[in-house]
Amino acid sequence: MARGAAFLGSEVAIMAGAMSWISERNLVSAMSNAGGFGVIACGAMTPALLDAEIAATKALTARPFGVNLITMHPDLMELIAVCAKHRVGHVVLAGGLPPAGSLDAIKASGAKLICFAPALALAKKLIRSGVDALVIEGMEAGGHIGPVSTSVLAQEMLPEIADQLPVFVAGGIGRGEAMAGYLEMGAAGVQLGTRFVCATECIAHPAFKKAFIRASAREAIASVQIDPRLPVIPVRALKNVGTESFTAKQREVANLLDAGTIAMGEAQLQIEHYWAGALRRAVIDGDVEGGSLMAGQSVGMVRKEEPLADIIATLIDEASTALERRSAAH
Repeated sequence: MARGAAFLGSEVAIMAGAMSWISERNLVSAMSNAGGFGVIACGAMTPALLDAEIAATKALTARPFGVNLITMHPDLMELIAVCAKHRVGHVVLAGGLPPAGSLDAIKASGAKLICFAPALALAKKLIRSGVDALVIEGMEAGGHIGPVSTSVLAQEMLPEIADQLPVFVAGGIGRGEAMAGYLEMGAAGVQLGTRFVCATECIAHPAFKKAFIRASAREAIASVQIDPRLPVIPVRALKNVGTESFTAKQREVANLLDAGTIAMGEAQLQIEHYWAGALRRAVIDGDVEGGSLMAGQSVGMVRKEEPLADIIATLIDEASTALERRSAAH
């Protein structure tokens, strides 16, 4: 973990996954102040909004934090420029291979570039292209997910790439013992999202937090794609009326495609916008029935609202106890 912490500039190599509407100045600064590494979720923010968010986060913490940018954002290059202006030390790129020029622009600003690698072939490609670190995230995670579980990805990828650059493991991690296991396998650190939603410092609506505290692991389900022409990246969220209305939204968009009233690109954007809006309604307005309750399967281990520093202390305590037990057994 020392390697991961040195790379991030934090005390412990625990990153807070970037969650739209949730990973903003309050949670990000609290995470970094507690010794972990906070990451701003840029999501669909405009460059001006991101500019303001980074400035506000800097006012709340003097410690390093990162910014998560989505590769399909139409203003990606401007967003990179905003990060460079603020001398953001780490940029996390999510959503496929970095578009031409984006990688060079991030590196030119002096920032370290972290990318997601859901498969070994992609990881090797990213390493060749010069990324500084990777996050391997399994399907247990909340929000947009890939098809393979964290435990399988870690076994397949860590032995092959962990000696080349820092690798952070994400998806379904809720306790320190699991963290310790991945560190022993060669990970430089971990990323957790769901576990931090019920931090006292998180601005999510009390009703959103209550839904997390009440939920069991099996209630965090992946969305279903209903039309092969609309390749929807599955999203894991707590089952509610909103998950059913997403199915209806897909049908509506598929019908528009049939009628020839919209193009494929527009259809996929509509689907993306659906999620962004539904997530905001749940997180900010507290509409836990109609909104989207994006959550990972580790939601069953979220039992109460508590300060972020306490969550991190618990995780570190569980991890070190597990490692001590193992070394005592040898």
